Amino acid sequence: MKKVLFVASEALPFAASGGLGDVAGSLPTVIAAAGVDIRVVMPYYAKIGEPYRSQIQYLGYIYITLGWRRQYCGIFSLVKDGVTYYFLDNEYYFKRNMLYGEYDDAERFAFFSKAVLDFLPFVEFWPDIIHCNDWQSALAVVYLKQQYGLVEHYTDIKAIFTIHNIQYQGRYGTDLLTDVFGLDQKELSIVEYGGDINLLKGAVVCADAVTTVSPTYAKEILSEGFSHGLHHVLSQYTYKLSGILNGIDYEYYNPKDDPALFEPFTSRSVAKKQTNKHQLQKMIGLPESDCPMIAVISRLVDHKGLDLVTYCADELLKDDVQLVILGTGDPYFESYFAGLGARYQSKVKTILQYNKDLSKKIYAASDIFLMPSRSEPCGLSQMIASRYGSVPVVHETGGLYDSIKDVGWEGGGNGFTFAAYDAWEMLGAIRRAEALYADKEAWQKLASKVMKVDFTWSKSAKDYIALYDGLTSK
Repeated sequence: MKKVLFVASEALPFAASGGLGDVAGSLPTVIAAAGVDIRVVMPYYAKIGEPYRSQIQYLGYIYITLGWRRQYCGIFSLVKDGVTYYFLDNEYYFKRNMLYGEYDDAERFAFFSKAVLDFLPFVEFWPDIIHCNDWQSALAVVYLKQQYGLVEHYTDIKAIFTIHNIQYQGRYGTDLLTDVFGLDQKELSIVEYGGDINLLKGAVVCADAVTTVSPTYAKEILSEGFSHGLHHVLSQYTYKLSGILNGIDYEYYNPKDDPALFEPFTSRSVAKKQTNKHQLQKMIGLPESDCPMIAVISRLVDHKGLDLVTYCADELLKDDVQLVILGTGDPYFESYFAGLGARYQSKVKTILQYNKDLSKKIYAASDIFLMPSRSEPCGLSQMIASRYGSVPVVHETGGLYDSIKDVGWEGGGNGFTFAAYDAWEMLGAIRRAEALYADKEAWQKLASKVMKVDFTWSKSAKDYIALYDGLTSK
């Protein structure tokens, strides 16, 4: 049986802040069901609460040597849905209010990356492949290939590194090389880029295979406009770069029996979305109306395409529509959308929160889901929206291009798309959706269709297993 250690800085349902948590919490389950011994390792954050904290078992502890430091590392585990999860504990590093954004993130995740390798003898698990994700675990790839290559049991381990968002690279000053990262001066060339240490670059150089979370994004990051400066490096390693589209957890996102919804429904009873819409309208203080409800559920940051929305919001709101915005982020966008809600109280509701329960209510209530991202490595929201019968309107980029095709597409589409990053093209796509919505029978047929699109992990899991097989057969 093939053995894989899946390394992530977050995983649902334990602790998560974004798409990586969704992936780490669902992909391994599907891979395990296919017969792979895949185990997940993550930090033991203080945020991990009940019912899981009382179920997690303490296995023991080791000490991690990194630079001049020798730090305690507690080892805990829990088996869930056929997958063993390991939690690496150090309260100094992980008993924090936030997963990321601390002043010492470099040291925290260097510790985690080193501990990923050092805890293997303790649990007597020697994987064929270590599959690391994003910059927080990038150093595990570097340590494996640069420092453990001649150590017994580690020699033949292959490393895969997945880039979920190339914007976040783990960039730090070169003065951290030895004391914080525990690397030798001769290893500087592996991680140095543009005068800084770049952890993501180091993982790309050292990994046996590099993946991204959609085929189109794998192509896009080879260009200057999408790479955030790393295209020069990636262009040297195109032979080991590929894109595999993410999926979503169909058990967690299931309108048939989702307790968050006002009324459950399926693709055969999509008309019940109206009940969810009216109940949400009551809940958030919008007038009960059968006009199209447009939803934006997003981090309120620039690359999510929100500048397009701000540019034409007043024009859009001349239409008979309602707009619901849920998310937090950049103070500028928070202020703008709060002000928009104040100016259009009968049409706009802005909720500046990160709220999973409310997000599901909005997915189920909304008719149109707007996702105009400037760049989007994969995107999960368009898949979740589809699962709940909210028809996506998206910019043709990254995973949005790979997952949503326009209704005018020759094969018949599952949403409305616009090619140019332009506010008026976006508005045109929204208004095409509004026009179809006016034909209630045609709209319900489309909503039912998008609910049936397969965004499960089944195909993606097969692609990852094929990648694992290919690496271990060499």
